[in-house]
Amino acid sequence: MVADVRWVPGGHARDAYALGHIPGAICVDVDADLAALPFDGPGRHPLPSPEAFASSMSRLGIGDDSAVVAYDDAGGWVAARLWWMLRVLGHDAALLDLPSLDAWAEAGGALESGPPQVPTPASFTPEPWPAGRVADADVVRRALREGSAVVLDVRAGERYRGESEPIDPVPGHIPGAVSAEWAGNHDDEGRILDAEMLRRRYEDLGVRDDDGAIVSCGSGVTAAFGLFAIERAGLGLGRLYEGSWSDWVSDPARPVATGPEPGDPS
Repeated sequence: MVADVRWVPGGHARDAYALGHIPGAICVDVDADLAALPFDGPGRHPLPSPEAFASSMSRLGIGDDSAVVAYDDAGGWVAARLWWMLRVLGHDAALLDLPSLDAWAEAGGALESGPPQVPTPASFTPEPWPAGRVADADVVRRALREGSAVVLDVRAGERYRGESEPIDPVPGHIPGAVSAEWAGNHDDEGRILDAEMLRRRYEDLGVRDDDGAIVSCGSGVTAAFGLFAIERAGLGLGRLYEGSWSDWVSDPARPVATGPEPGDPS
């Protein structure tokens, strides 16, 4: 099954889908299908309850035995949210290495237009989010204090350094977190780097085999692309800081850093 997972902040994924999509793809909306309401949990895109996620997957025709290939028009950083949610629950999921839909068409791939079709519902069993794959602020703070795991921040460098913050009320980053901008997972053509290159990148950032790297972003969406890259590199599954920066700054008592960290390899 192919899943179109595009995100249009302030807009509607269905509108982009209707203008053109890979034939037969289902339309998955990040806000409606892959997240609870903002701050109805940690951060702007908290994970939905297992029951809500199962209901969305069932409605979209994704069942317990479905194999899903997800794509977006931004190099995978949005579609990785669905990939991660399925992957940590043990489902068969993959990302389509697609810089853009224009690249798909230029390579001879067909596109079709029109609104989403109504899939045949499937049986998707609710399962709890694995505790060992989801981190909260306390887990992040403890990992940094004990040095038990590297904490990566995949937002753009200017947001990490606090030079720009277009979304959240406080600029900067979690003190001790390492900048690992998501775009660094792509080559110059917007393709995802191969496993060897990703392994070199993440080892340079301090990730080691099975050390439980924690990945953060603005609200827990883009972080999934970092987790995809870590797994592709053969460095384990890592952990998602669910609420990410939007959760961290919701408590004014939590410290904030600006500028680069000492020795930051980025």
